[in-house]
Amino acid sequence: MPTQKKIDTVAELKGRIERATLVASADYRGLRVKEMVEMRRRLREAGIEVKVVKNSLLRLAAEETGRADLLQIIEGPTALAVSYGDVIEAARALSGYAQGAPQGFAIRGGFMDGAVLSAQDIRDLVSIPPKPVLLAQFMGQMQSPLAGFVGLMEAPLRELIGLTQALLSELPGLVEARARQMEAEGVGSAEQGTQKPGEEEEQGTQEPGTEGTEIEEPETVKEESNG
Repeated sequence: MPTQKKIDTVAELKGRIERATLVASADYRGLRVKEMVEMRRRLREAGIEVKVVKNSLLRLAAEETGRADLLQIIEGPTALAVSYGDVIEAARALSGYAQGAPQGFAIRGGFMDGAVLSAQDIRDLVSIPPKPVLLAQFMGQMQSPLAGFVGLMEAPLRELIGLTQALLSELPGLVEARARQMEAEGVGSAEQGTQKPGEEEEQGTQEPGTEGTEIEEPETVKEESNG
């Protein structure tokens, strides 16, 4: 029957493992008590918690969280270093302490994002620039292609705007010229299709009964001349 203390310890380890961005194991058997205290202090300043745990309890916590591969870096008495922040900064702090640590201290390996890391992998993480630097480099590399792309997109747009402005500037003159043309065409057709009042009536009408006949003198006039 597990004691309540062991149950609480496993639950605490499960919470740490689930929240951790990097878990590293180290062999600490060569350190004295004073050196252990110094190690905890230095790593705590870098945001790393150091906890000495029993392998049996750590095995339970790893299995219950679905991270059984974590057990690959556990061997013998283990000091567990847990980071919840930037992985690269944590690896830098661990590697920095290991370089000047007393004999008997050694990093065995790590566990990050479901992957098992060797001690060399943790040291290699130090060569990667910190996250702010990586973001700055990435943004710098993105700006140049984006600037070229924006320039390519702006060129046709500028040409379209220039053409539109030119057409708009010529529009009043075109409208005025068309108006003059329409006015001229309207006046010409009016002159051809109209006549002065009374001309058509004078040309097209004659007195009744006179068309095609000669005017005869009255009979009374002929008689007087015979007499």
